[in-house]
Amino acid sequence: MVVKIFDKRACLEAILTERNVQTVFQPIISLKNGEIYGYEALCRGPVETPFVNPEVLFEFATERKRLWELELLCRTTALERYASLQLEGKLFLNVNPNIMSDNRFREGFTKDYLSQFSIDPDAIVFEITENEAIRNIDHFQQTVDHYKNQQYLVAIDDVGSGYSGLNIITDVHPHFLKLDMHLIRNIDHDETKQSLVKSLVDFANLSNIFIIAEGIETTAELLTLIKFGIHYGQGYLIQRPSPQKELRNEDVHTIIIRENEQKSNLEPTQIISTSVEQITNAIPTVQPTTVIEEVANVFKTLAVDGLCVEQDGHILGVVTKQRLYAALSGPFGYSLYSDKPVSEIMQTDFISVDRSTPINIVSKLAMMRTDDQLYDFITMTKKNHYFGIVTVKDLLEQTIQIEINFAKHLNPLSELPGNLMIEQQIQRDIDDDCACTVLYIDLDNFKPYNDVYGFESGDDVITALARILKKIASPLDFIGHIGGDDFIFMTAPNHAERIGKAIIEKFDEIVPSFYRTEDVDAQFIEAMNRHGEKETFPLLSISVAGVQTAHFDNLHKLAERASELKKVCKQQRGSYLLIED
Repeated sequence: MVVKIFDKRACLEAILTERNVQTVFQPIISLKNGEIYGYEALCRGPVETPFVNPEVLFEFATERKRLWELELLCRTTALERYASLQLEGKLFLNVNPNIMSDNRFREGFTKDYLSQFSIDPDAIVFEITENEAIRNIDHFQQTVDHYKNQQYLVAIDDVGSGYSGLNIITDVHPHFLKLDMHLIRNIDHDETKQSLVKSLVDFANLSNIFIIAEGIETTAELLTLIKFGIHYGQGYLIQRPSPQKELRNEDVHTIIIRENEQKSNLEPTQIISTSVEQITNAIPTVQPTTVIEEVANVFKTLAVDGLCVEQDGHILGVVTKQRLYAALSGPFGYSLYSDKPVSEIMQTDFISVDRSTPINIVSKLAMMRTDDQLYDFITMTKKNHYFGIVTVKDLLEQTIQIEINFAKHLNPLSELPGNLMIEQQIQRDIDDDCACTVLYIDLDNFKPYNDVYGFESGDDVITALARILKKIASPLDFIGHIGGDDFIFMTAPNHAERIGKAIIEKFDEIVPSFYRTEDVDAQFIEAMNRHGEKETFPLLSISVAGVQTAHFDNLHKLAERASELKKVCKQQRGSYLLIED
């Protein structure tokens, strides 16, 4: 065995002098349609050297104070290779935040420089890594704003790794958040990670930020992320980094298309996630150099309250009829503004969302604006290019209709999905061969309780049980109210027993609160049985029967088997759990 001994300093010098690094690209794909959205450029050192591992290479370059030269080499090589392979989509480049304001960095990202590679600024995403603390956050924020104004995009990397704090997200307001692979690993059965990611998705949707999940390695992780509404993903399951342009992973593409089609076919999901695209109006735009008098004539021609100011497909600002007429009004307004470009009065602070954004999310964004902008239109984009506008009137009308449609299928007492939604959810899991356990939940001795204490008290028991189920359920679980005292709780098989026991424990704890003291002490109540005879009945208890969707080919067979198991549970004294393997 021959062991090579390297002079690391000489090796690093040779790498920089001979430009001996390799760029590999890992695709970032849409978890909505499976198409490639862009590529992350990753740098690799020479093989058979200590620096084949990029972490070792960058650590040593930092020690030798040669980090700037190495990063410049990696970025330049990435741009050259991206152009030569004619890759389509965004190019994600890892950038140390403390070098972005360096003039040498800025010189590498001028429009003239990028034109050598036929790359537009809006194709570049600066992926900011915060392994090193930002020295001056105010200066850094100004630097980021400079690049944003030049149409570059910004992503915060390693979110959830412990390096990236929330402050950098709120200060920078990036276009993308990249979730660290440790947060994604085994997310399909880690409830803590699920809760955290769900919160980040809600935050991102409200903040007009896109989330990219890194390090996806299993189909179960992918399916979980799709259910949560994660926008984009990358990882070994999708494709490993490669120096060449690779074909699309058809297996993964099929999974994503199928899962999203099934989501859209499920009525409650469809009601909540209806895209804003359907109410978008593709009205004409004006250029930033268009004089204000011409814009006023456009308003007279078109029955619209506002226009987008765009250049090369990019929205630079908006101008409302009210703002334009305010500028032209007054004794000198017309003479001062009529021949000036609209860019002088356009608003650069406006809401812009992708056409696929759910209507309920857009509504929340619109209502969060200040009073003076509350009724301004919202701009729509497609792949970051102008697509149209949505008026607040159309948005509110559609939102109300969605809420009405959704409410029709909720149980009015528990506000949980009713029978139609339950049947669709169960049938969907059966058709998809999903590993799911359906827990059929029924109260014992509920009728005599109603007879003695009245229907109002019975409703209190039902709503209390509904609250228990909602509190126990994770974002990936499904709970529904069949009617009366019957409920459904759908969860992963490995969670079913724990959840069933938790339901029983929580319900048994609150049972005494529904009775008078003397009935609690006696542990029974007296009521008329079905034959009109007085009989004693135990206090309320709960039966939980579980069946797996994988054992059935249709909903009716599953329901029959669940009913049979429920009868077995009810024959037991007190609360009882029975789950069929």
